[in-house]
Amino acid sequence: MSKLVSMGQNAKEASYELGISSTKEKDTALIFMAEELIKAKEDIVKANEIDLEAARIKGTSEAMLDRLALNYERIESMADGLKDVVKLQDPIGEVISMWQRPNGLQIGQKRVPLGVIGIIYEARPNVTCDAAGLCLKTGNAVILRGGSEAINSNKAVVNALVKGIERAGLPKGCVQLVEDTTREVATEMMKLNEFIDVLIPRGGAGLIQSVLKNATVPVIETGTGNCHIYVDEDCDFEMAKNIAVNAKASRPSVCNAAEKLLVNEKIANIFLPIVVKELRENGVAVRGDEAAQAIIDDLEKTNEEDWGKEYLDYIMAVKIVKDVDEAINHINKYGTGHSEAIITESYKNSQKFLQKVDAAAVYVNASTRFTDGSEFGFGAEIGISTQKLHARGPMGLKELTTIKYIIYGNGQIR
Repeated sequence: MSKLVSMGQNAKEASYELGISSTKEKDTALIFMAEELIKAKEDIVKANEIDLEAARIKGTSEAMLDRLALNYERIESMADGLKDVVKLQDPIGEVISMWQRPNGLQIGQKRVPLGVIGIIYEARPNVTCDAAGLCLKTGNAVILRGGSEAINSNKAVVNALVKGIERAGLPKGCVQLVEDTTREVATEMMKLNEFIDVLIPRGGAGLIQSVLKNATVPVIETGTGNCHIYVDEDCDFEMAKNIAVNAKASRPSVCNAAEKLLVNEKIANIFLPIVVKELRENGVAVRGDEAAQAIIDDLEKTNEEDWGKEYLDYIMAVKIVKDVDEAINHINKYGTGHSEAIITESYKNSQKFLQKVDAAAVYVNASTRFTDGSEFGFGAEIGISTQKLHARGPMGLKELTTIKYIIYGNGQIR
């Protein structure tokens, strides 16, 4: 028996007990998990320093190092996130609807856990904590497989979380970490249908495509974020500049950061120099199409690959477009269905953009950086789904449930 199969068995057994645990029992576990994280923060930071040093030796970019880094403040934020999940309403056991058939049968829909969730992710050890907390609250056991770049950090975080779970009297199989980060084990996990009910990948396009290609376990596709800001001809320039800079430069390594800036040709001569100057002052390298280069001649030229690329770095590509319709068509062709924004004072154009853009989150006059479970009021998030079946957008507690039909009769036969 492989180590992963043994973990799957443990997770399945734990899911049965966790699935019938009361809200109070689960919330107690979450509080203890938060307490153990704080107790272990020195050990977690030391483990994270090992991962950071190894990443620096490999030449990892500063943006990606930021995704990997943990300090006391971030660990405290992770603990606070677990406490925030405690405050959220437990969806498990909720009867969504109930109706009566002519034969007297009472039929209802009830929220229940998915069972065992597998998560394959990269770089961000805070995902380890968020995923564990959300899965536990919804009665799901979770098997976590982080990347090799964060293995020491993830071990330290999971050790703390499991201590909290055991303190609460729940089985430690509720949260398990795959410590073997080889590709072979990841592929084995993708095919563990006997024990894993759903697989959620979080990371770059390469990881997500690998899971989609190789998994036989059902997959919820998340995360690749080729996000756009479209600046319409009728807009507040100061607002547009601030939103574009925030969406790109506030944290470029995350999936809700904007990668492309589309500017209406009627305002490009005036607006583009303003926004490019501000982006550059914030460390962003700006690329542009021929029309943008005609306005600012020292822009690096874009190529066809740029339009579909998620940079996850201090890089932004600019395209000049004729109108809102060209912007929408460009976004629907090259976007990844994550988050898109229009900056406009035109109600007509804002509504057209909202209606026609095919994405999980569509904004009017706000930064794409708000596509986040916490910002949407869900507490932490398990990921941001860019698909349309079962879940779409930031995935909170309800997205980690399924339904069970419950039927009451009084002797009916067919």
